[in-house]
Amino acid sequence: MSNLPVKTSYVSKDVDIPDDFLRSEPPDAKPITFKQIDFADTVLPEYKGLYAVVLDHVLSPSECAKLLELAEASVADECKNKADGCAWAPALVNVGGGYEVAAPDYRNGDRIIWDQQDVVDRLWARLEAVPQVRDALVVFAQSWEKVAPRRKGARPDQTVWDFYRLNKRMRFLRYGPGGFFRPHCDAPYGETTADGHSVLTHFTVHLYLNDSKQEVGDAAELVGGATSFLSGNQQRKMDVDPKAGRVLIFQHRRLYHSGDDVKEGIKYTMRTDIMYRQRDTRDGPDEPFVGHIQVL
Repeated sequence: MSNLPVKTSYVSKDVDIPDDFLRSEPPDAKPITFKQIDFADTVLPEYKGLYAVVLDHVLSPSECAKLLELAEASVADECKNKADGCAWAPALVNVGGGYEVAAPDYRNGDRIIWDQQDVVDRLWARLEAVPQVRDALVVFAQSWEKVAPRRKGARPDQTVWDFYRLNKRMRFLRYGPGGFFRPHCDAPYGETTADGHSVLTHFTVHLYLNDSKQEVGDAAELVGGATSFLSGNQQRKMDVDPKAGRVLIFQHRRLYHSGDDVKEGIKYTMRTDIMYRQRDTRDGPDEPFVGHIQVL
């Protein structure tokens, strides 16, 4: 595969989504559980106060399987793997300006891009029903500077971010044995809405679609593949292991992490982001944000 930058665009086919998908509880559903990561009590105390939470049973195993099935059906012919016609194509790395590049020493896995607002809206309805998620993430003030850098010239009380929606761009990821994503921080995606408001992502939503042996034992085939929060020198780490239906939400800013090597089996996940509309207490329109689609 060439490592020269290529201009990319992603087209999704219309897929028939069942009306009750993610709107009703299937027979294998369980109550959602919530746990906030207190970094002060981990091997990464330097991340004290940064936001990361783990929710289990957001989707049931059958819903995870159905979501993967729908994602694979969404891939347009022109977006399929050129080598074998498969729905999964090697994941590239964004280098800006609509260009991406293959970097297998940095990122070794496959990906499907599916733009579908209705599905992520249904996912958010599940998440927002959890009081701790609703209380922390529907609105936050700019004074929460560990999450969002302060706007130039603004006082902490001048800017508030209101939940806008989940990013419709779902990035489904598949890692086989030897697959990984080396250490990085997630980047924001920003845009200006038609009515002139700035919209920007601040949090990653990472949905695990299958189980790992670390979580469920021998019933699973996947070994490895944790999301690892890391110290700056990569000597200390805290793992969040894959579990079907688990959602990890964490702030983009400052949380250095990696996708750990898969040792056995296949790891399936989906990533999207929480988008916020900037509310400014000062008079006048928002400053426009010139952004680009992040496809990490």
